[in-house]
Amino acid sequence: MKNVYAYLSLWALLFAFNLLQAQEKETLVIDQQKELVIQEERSALKNEVEKINKRLENNEITSEEANTLKQFAAQKHALNIENRIAILENEFALSQRNKTVISYDNEKNSISIIDEGKILSIKFRKKRPFDRRTTSDFVFAFGFNNALTKGESLEDSDFKIGGSRFAELGWAWKTRVFKNTNWLRVKYGFSFQFNGLKPTGNRVFVDEGDETSLQEFPFNLKKSKFRYDNLVFPVHFEIGSSKKKEYEDYFRYSTKNHFKFGIGGYAGFNLSTRQKLKFTQEGNKRKVKSKEDFNTNNLVYGLSTYLGWSNVGLYAKYDLNTIFNNNPLEQRTISLGVRFDMD
Repeated sequence: MKNVYAYLSLWALLFAFNLLQAQEKETLVIDQQKELVIQEERSALKNEVEKINKRLENNEITSEEANTLKQFAAQKHALNIENRIAILENEFALSQRNKTVISYDNEKNSISIIDEGKILSIKFRKKRPFDRRTTSDFVFAFGFNNALTKGESLEDSDFKIGGSRFAELGWAWKTRVFKNTNWLRVKYGFSFQFNGLKPTGNRVFVDEGDETSLQEFPFNLKKSKFRYDNLVFPVHFEIGSSKKKEYEDYFRYSTKNHFKFGIGGYAGFNLSTRQKLKFTQEGNKRKVKSKEDFNTNNLVYGLSTYLGWSNVGLYAKYDLNTIFNNNPLEQRTISLGVRFDMD
């Protein structure tokens, strides 16, 4: 019998401890939610006062009108705090009487409580920054590729104009230069460039040690493609108008439906070089892929520019370095295509 009383006493103590702990958790959650309400209303009041001060600086209102508006804003947000806290306390009291679920959810936080005050989940989301001067986006470009030979025009090119192409994939960050205007931005990041050249005629590239040249191939070529891939780090100065979008507790600049012009350059290094051949030899179809150095320059650098509307535009780039290192024939890559900036 003593053991029964002992077990009952222990169970009662554990039940009381769990109940007390649950009540403490409930109180903590409600206190946290009250503090969030106060912070949100204070932030909203601060933004409203800043807007009033801006109107005063622009001579849109008088000093007396500004003071009146500030007093009205302070009273409004004080009442908001009082009313929102009262709602929280009433919901909490209702849940205590009926042992129901309390759930709070807004843009910043989510709090849920299940029956008997046990916490199901508490999630605090990162506060949205009032001003974000730096953003990031995905960059994709593709188009026609070719090579300019020193002393010759593009019409005399050794490569097919329509058949030689390029593609570029990258990630870029864009930073607003000035604090209160967005007409000038700096765009920087990294990109993978895939440059392809298709020689005219029945020719292929041949590495002869210190020199790489185009030579006639002994068999009938169905395809001759030379590709060199680079990793570069572009930097552009971007100029263009934008729209300022103001919200309750933050603002952003948007370049959607606006023209933009970027000019700058890039520098990086060559990742790989390869040549792909398809031909017929004695009636048999053959494919040959060779991944070699081909005497290409390891360092890559050049100029680039783009002119766009919203997220799409025309894009051009030109390598200042020659394709091949110490070659008698100086050839430099030139590309023209379409660029997509998913910002």
